[in-house]
Amino acid sequence: MIVDGQSGPTSGDLEIASWLRQQPVPILLAVNKCESAEQALVQAADFWELGLGEPYPVSAIHGSGTGDLLDELVAFLPPISELPPAANEIKVAIIGRPNVGKSSLLNALTGENRAIVSPISGTTRDAIDMVVERGSNTYRLIDTAGIRRKKNVEYGAEFFSINRAFKAIRRSDVVLFVIDALDGVTEQDLKLAGRIQEEGRAAVLIINKWDAVEKDAYTIYEYEKHLGDRLYFMDWAERIFVSALTGQRVEKILDLVDLAALEHRRRISTAVVNEVLEESLAWHTPPTSRQGRQGKIYYGTQVSAQPPTFVLFVNDPDRFNDNYRRYIEGQFREQLGFKGTPIRLRWRGKKVRDAEGSANRATRV
Repeated sequence: MIVDGQSGPTSGDLEIASWLRQQPVPILLAVNKCESAEQALVQAADFWELGLGEPYPVSAIHGSGTGDLLDELVAFLPPISELPPAANEIKVAIIGRPNVGKSSLLNALTGENRAIVSPISGTTRDAIDMVVERGSNTYRLIDTAGIRRKKNVEYGAEFFSINRAFKAIRRSDVVLFVIDALDGVTEQDLKLAGRIQEEGRAAVLIINKWDAVEKDAYTIYEYEKHLGDRLYFMDWAERIFVSALTGQRVEKILDLVDLAALEHRRRISTAVVNEVLEESLAWHTPPTSRQGRQGKIYYGTQVSAQPPTFVLFVNDPDRFNDNYRRYIEGQFREQLGFKGTPIRLRWRGKKVRDAEGSANRATRV
């Protein structure tokens, strides 16, 4: 509990202290704004009446007294051996525009009202972490603030909350990209999808509020076509139509998260990569320029995961147009999978390799 050492105990402090004394957790009392070393103990002594034990005088501005407070705090922490391992934890960021149901989805996934749900946009101001366990898997769910168009965001709390949301995308393994089924895919949704792709995060596309959509026998097919037309560059992401309000299909979301996380971390041997390339080249040879120069792919290898990244060694990257590059990526997905995660292909030319080889030889000399 933090109190103001310059103001002294207030009625509000007494009320909070009375409530805290009824809680089954250890309590430390920090008396802030004790900048004067001579007056610090006198200021802190006034707070013995709160009945929370020894008051610790500190200065948040200067940092004085915080070391003693942390020493007391550490005594209450569990041993490192008892802390859950973070290595097997899957970090899941919940991203979307304001009022698409991100906080409702978090509550549905945790089975508790852990986040405030309101029709007023901007209720969630910061990225909120929540740990959920299911079977042998542990998930860190990160609820984020709704991301509006940049021109509508004023400098202040919303500006910083949106920056935290972007950082949540960067530190996540899988993104739950939430779209309002009633609004469809908006221009802002397209920008958020591009951000997810740019960061190389695995993703599950969540179409929320599906219960509120008027349906007939063709609704699902028409909506699938709408998604395919608008989010064609994200066709690798699994889709699920849910209702966070009623809980419809919510229990299936973490199954898709497991699949996306597994694919995001998967590695393929060089031998298998080159088998795929060999078959792809047999079906469709690289294009030939007007001067009769044809592109050649010598071999490929996976250089990293999260996202899966492959380097293709070729004679000249400029001889491979966008259509052929999309063809090769399509072949990788068709034969190797990688459902739920973006993949990256790096085309590396012979000239680059020769230049590096010359530099290495010069270094050895």
